[in-house]
Amino acid sequence: MISDLSKAFGQLSDPAARGVLWRALFFSLLTFVALWVAAGFGLSYAGDALVVWIQGLGVEGVLLDVVELLFGLAWISALLLVSFFLFPAIVATVLSFLLDDICRAVEARHYPGLAPAREPPLMEEIADGLRFAGVTIGLNLLVLPLYLVLLFIPPTNVLLYYALNGYLFGREYFELVAVRRLGPAESRALRKRNSGRVFIGGAVIALLLTLPVINIITPVVATAFMLHRFERMRRGS
Repeated sequence: MISDLSKAFGQLSDPAARGVLWRALFFSLLTFVALWVAAGFGLSYAGDALVVWIQGLGVEGVLLDVVELLFGLAWISALLLVSFFLFPAIVATVLSFLLDDICRAVEARHYPGLAPAREPPLMEEIADGLRFAGVTIGLNLLVLPLYLVLLFIPPTNVLLYYALNGYLFGREYFELVAVRRLGPAESRALRKRNSGRVFIGGAVIALLLTLPVINIITPVVATAFMLHRFERMRRGS
């Protein structure tokens, strides 16, 4: 496993893999710009409604200005906080539509003798990408309040994180990689036969996603890592 992880990080020296990552970062930033613009309009509308409501309570002058300032600061702080937590998830979501490019780069470098992989139909790629997006973003949103509560009951928060993410990320990355070489049913069967190894691989990915900065490149590393794990499993090694 250490060897597979080392080769996965080494894949970042490949211009093809770096190109996929830069494209994902670019489209992720465009997504956030659109969200920030939409949030700006929402802030303006909500701020106007708040001012009207407060004025209806008889608040005027300096006190009204202070309330407006505090509301604006709170809104911007919340937006920045949510952006910080969701940026890796958005990058992972964009990369989910580019996973095949990463897989081809890994195979060209480490498995040059492989026959061309199955080209999944467009609708299958879209469905897989949306499923991956739902798992990634949904999980990030789900765990935020839960982990805040479990901060007071260590180490249950850490155990929950790695148990849940180890299963989900292991399953998602493995099947997205495996389905290129096997059918969906065969991919699931191979995953179930190697459920322990897939889970540990998913836990490693979950660990990488908790590391600042590293979490941005993790989807590329995770794809390469899981492809190496998949090749070992299907060859019985």
